[in-house]
Amino acid sequence: MTDPSTLLTLTQWFSPAYPVGAFAYSHGLEQAVAEAQVTDVASAEAWIGDVLAHGGPRSDVTLLGAAYRADAQETEEIDQFARSLAPSKERLLETEQQGGSFARTTRAIWGGDLPDLTYPVAVGRAARHMGFPVETVATLYLHGVAANLISAAIRIVPLGQTEGQAALARLSALCPSIARDALQDTLDDIGSCAFMADIASMRHETLYSRIFRS
Repeated sequence: MTDPSTLLTLTQWFSPAYPVGAFAYSHGLEQAVAEAQVTDVASAEAWIGDVLAHGGPRSDVTLLGAAYRADAQETEEIDQFARSLAPSKERLLETEQQGGSFARTTRAIWGGDLPDLTYPVAVGRAARHMGFPVETVATLYLHGVAANLISAAIRIVPLGQTEGQAALARLSALCPSIARDALQDTLDDIGSCAFMADIASMRHETLYSRIFRS
């Protein structure tokens, strides 16, 4: 079992209080709401579940695992690959900004030479430096993504707090198996198929009235 001190640190890393700016990004969800593709708790949960299982977050876990196992030079190559996978300008900004903020905060608190990297690559590199179990890290990373998207849905669908948390509880049950499967993939296996979410992130760049940056 993962020891309590590791769990507490990981809880801190993926807490809304950790200053990575995740609250400012909706991963295209705001556009889906604007186009009435997401209108209630059921459609929000389905959208987020598909994004976790088939979209960028699953690819992120594979990138996280690759960075966890890589040396410094390989990490740079993985980071460049991660940037190339971003399907839109806003999604690239999302991973760059969150990754840079994560790296700066983590360096300041725990030390080390963690460079500014895309978000999953920075997390994987930091987890290796700290000696944390990669499957636990990946599972909590996915939970953090789900929690952030549910928080966004609560604000913009809108959803009630209780029904939002109920949806998050159901989505949380998906995280361990998605993390386990994605960690078994290599970089050659990466391939997102959440096309509606990717297109939503592209269309969001021209959304007239918005509160999120993606």
